Amino acid sequence: MNEYQQEQLEALKIVRLGLSRIGGMKRMELIKTIRDYMQFRQSVDRFLDRYFSDVCNRTCYLSRTSACCSKDGIITFFADTVVNALHAPPAQLDRLEAVLNRVNEGHRCVYLGSHGCTWTVRPVVCAMFLCDRAMAAVFGVAPEAKKEWESLRRQEKLFKWPDRPVLFDLLEKMFLDLGYRSTLMHLNLSPGLLRVKKEAGLI
Repeated sequence: MNEYQQEQLEALKIVRLGLSRIGGMKRMELIKTIRDYMQFRQSVDRFLDRYFSDVCNRTCYLSRTSACCSKDGIITFFADTVVNALHAPPAQLDRLEAVLNRVNEGHRCVYLGSHGCTWTVRPVVCAMFLCDRAMAAVFGVAPEAKKEWESLRRQEKLFKWPDRPVLFDLLEKMFLDLGYRSTLMHLNLSPGLLRVKKEAGLI
């Protein structure tokens, strides 16, 4: 297990433990809290299916040369882990733990399985990744798609860019209040994002 996998595994274990502590009622409230975010993610998926499914399947997935999965690790937020754990069955989370405990012998994302991403709700950085080649191919013939994509990028910031109260910060603070701490809590540990919060008068 490398340092990246250790970091990911620790975050996953913290989230599973924290969710087990808060109980069923609080868990249901949390699922309601992230409802708007999940609707946003569904909008992203519909957009990608409509405009990019064929292009990305043909040029990357089938050839196994996907740029988005070519690194052995991806940037994730602590909130990504929380959202996924709220929607994934326990057996799926067990599989993620097993993957993280194994040596990643390939030069691809540790989460990339034979049938694609092993997350139930994949990290937002993955959902919002489009390579330059794909964007050029699609936006060149469908300019309306570019406008829709720019709108989705703006919506993404409403959940994770802390120049105002945002969901990703709320989820981190909830676990911090429970006494947990993870290096993936970027909105509360990253000097750059803390500066954004300070300039916005949030801290």
